[in-house]
Amino acid sequence: MRIAFVGKGGSGKTTLSALFSRHLAAAGAPVLAIDGDINQHLAEALAPAGQAPVTPPPLGPRLHDIKAYLRGTNPRVTSTESMIKTTPPGRGSRLLSLLGDDELHARHVSRAGGVPLMATGEFDDSDLGVACYHSKLGAVELYLGHLIDGPGEYVVVDMTAGADAFASGLFTRFDLTFLVAEPTRKGVSVYRQYRDHAREFGIRIAVVGNKVTCEEDLLFLKEQVGDDLLTHLVHSDWVRAAEQGRTPPAGPTTPDAPGATDPLSALEPHNRHALTVLRDAVDAHPRDWDRLHRHAVEFHLRNARSWADARTGEDLAAQVDPEYVPGPATLPC
Repeated sequence: MRIAFVGKGGSGKTTLSALFSRHLAAAGAPVLAIDGDINQHLAEALAPAGQAPVTPPPLGPRLHDIKAYLRGTNPRVTSTESMIKTTPPGRGSRLLSLLGDDELHARHVSRAGGVPLMATGEFDDSDLGVACYHSKLGAVELYLGHLIDGPGEYVVVDMTAGADAFASGLFTRFDLTFLVAEPTRKGVSVYRQYRDHAREFGIRIAVVGNKVTCEEDLLFLKEQVGDDLLTHLVHSDWVRAAEQGRTPPAGPTTPDAPGATDPLSALEPHNRHALTVLRDAVDAHPRDWDRLHRHAVEFHLRNARSWADARTGEDLAAQVDPEYVPGPATLPC
C-alpha cells in the first residue's frame, strides 16, 4: 500500500511520516519510507536521538540511470531520453518488488532508525534558476509506477508542503493520502485545496489532526473538515524530546523479545492509538490497480501533449501499452 503525508509547512507531516513508518517497522511490516519533500528532514526524524541521520544516495541525480534500468526491453520506449517521469510500464519494462534484490534498491536504500529509507535529494545551488524540485520527484513517480507492492507492504512518502504536491501526477499514485492539519485556519486551508483536487480524480484522503491541545482544538477541526477527520494526535513531550535531540523515555521491553524495547512504546497512549487508526484505515482500502494505472496513463498523456512531445520529438502516447495493466500477475515468476 502506498501512503502519502501532505499538509501545510510546519504541520508535522514529516514527524508523522516518521512515526507511522517506525510504527509499521516495529510491528514487523515490510515498509519503505521515501523523503519527497524539498526540505529533506525525514532521515533526521527517523534517526534515534543522539545518532546522526543516515541519508541514502539520492534518487534525483541518478534519474537518467533509473530510467535506463526501468525501461528494460519495453519496445514502446524508444530510448532512455524519450522516457519521462510519467511513462507507464508496459510489456518488457523492468518491474520492482518492494525492497527487492535489484540494483535500484541496493543503491538507493539505507536504514534510518531501523526503517529502510529512500530520498529524492536536496534542491541545491546548481538547481537555482534552471530546474524545479518536481523534476527530482520524477524518480519517485517512476519508482511507484514500476513497483508491484503486495498486501501488507507499505510505502510511506513524505510529500512537499502545501498545494505543491499537485504540480505533478505523483499525487494520484497513492492508495490513501493523510493530510496533516493543525487546528488553525491556516492549518485547514491546505485541506480545502487538496480536497477539491482530490475529489476531481477520486483520490482518497483522510485528515489527521496534529498538535491538538484541548477540546476546543478538536471541535474546530471537526467543524472545518467534517467526516474527513480520521483521528488526531495530542501534544507530545516524547516527540518534543526527540526533536530537541534528547533521548525520549524508553518503554517496557517487548514480550516476544526480552531485553528489547519498542522504540515507540513510551509515546503517549493516545498518540500510539492514533497510529494504529492510521494503519487500520490503510488496510481497509484494497489496492485498485486499474485506477492507479488509469491515472498514470491520463497524466502521461497530459504531459505528452503539454510539453514532452515537443521536447522529445516523438508522439509519447505511443508509449502506452493499451492491453497492459500492472499488478501481481505481471511480476516475473
